[in-house]
Amino acid sequence: MASSSMQKGTSSSYSAPQWMYDVYLSFRGKDTRNNFTSHLYSNLEQRGIDVYMDDSGLERGKTIEPALWQAIEDSRFSIVVFSRDYASSPWCLDELVKIVQCMKEMGHTVLPVFYDVDPSEVADQKRNYKKAFIEHKEKFSENLDKVKCWSDCLSTVANLSGWDVRNR
Repeated sequence: MASSSMQKGTSSSYSAPQWMYDVYLSFRGKDTRNNFTSHLYSNLEQRGIDVYMDDSGLERGKTIEPALWQAIEDSRFSIVVFSRDYASSPWCLDELVKIVQCMKEMGHTVLPVFYDVDPSEVADQKRNYKKAFIEHKEKFSENLDKVKCWSDCLSTVANLSGWDVRNR
């Protein structure tokens, strides 16, 4: 039985996943929670789009809570809001790795939004992104593979077609 969430080009014997959410929002809370991201969330919800957005400052630990991992897997799309300090958060970068994993393994669609940051700054890790990665290399010197993975995932998503919302 086909479902509206079944991806194009899949065989009819494929059992399409049932999505719990239409969209998972990934963002740096202190940069965009109370402005751009809350407006985006409200606008999507008003249009009947079921959005997962963490409801509080979750940045207490260094790893993603299992509920967030599950929410990413249970979402059809992810919108990643890249802001000036997105890359300074290991939490956001871990989230991004999970999003890219779902994109590669499950056909998850990822939509980048560049909020007050040049897309090339994200893709090429310049300015604040370069500074963040210098700090990550120092802080995670025993796990540089993790830092490399973060960098690769940033470049992957930043090179997708998205929206540049600087100066708006």
